[in-house]
Amino acid sequence: MKSKPFQFLRRSLLLLLPVLALGLAGCSTTDNSKVMAPPDPEDSGDRAVARLHVGDTITVALDGLPEVIPPHEESIKEDGTINLDLIGHVKAAGYTAGELQNIIHDLYVPKYFTHVTVTVKTGDRVFYVRGEVKNPGRQIYVGQITVSKAITSAGDFSDFANRSKIWLIRANGQRFKLNGNDIGDGSAPDPQVYPGDQIEVVRRRF
Repeated sequence: MKSKPFQFLRRSLLLLLPVLALGLAGCSTTDNSKVMAPPDPEDSGDRAVARLHVGDTITVALDGLPEVIPPHEESIKEDGTINLDLIGHVKAAGYTAGELQNIIHDLYVPKYFTHVTVTVKTGDRVFYVRGEVKNPGRQIYVGQITVSKAITSAGDFSDFANRSKIWLIRANGQRFKLNGNDIGDGSAPDPQVYPGDQIEVVRRRF
């Protein structure tokens, strides 16, 4: 016959086993907060390419006024805005240049001017590929491009690249950990790259 202390210990261990199993499962869970989420449908296609992003340098010109006002050049700030005379902070990120022209026009007319022609132009739009690629540095953004294609445009992976550890850093500071092998075999999405983004390929450990 088993003693009471032994039976108590046995019951305690049986009660603890589910708790330990849950704890171990939690430890092995992937940190999804750093894995690229599926792209938003609104962030794809020609409209997404044309949208302004944080870090874009834009020039706003006001014409047709009694006095000549010099063009205003500014990079879109982290909060997505630019700061213009009289009207102050204006949301710019997320709009096309044409949409922003209309927004600025309506903020000036008729409150400040009876008539004004607004022109919004963007400077060179660039992204950066760093780390273990053959030609790291600044790349001119000329249209829709994904992470894998951006790495190819930078000469492809170097011999020391850790293809399973790639960081995509958005212009607003968001960081996404990507696996280049999964992107290559189609088991993971190949995210779009936008102006101001950075791609960093980590060095492989031997």
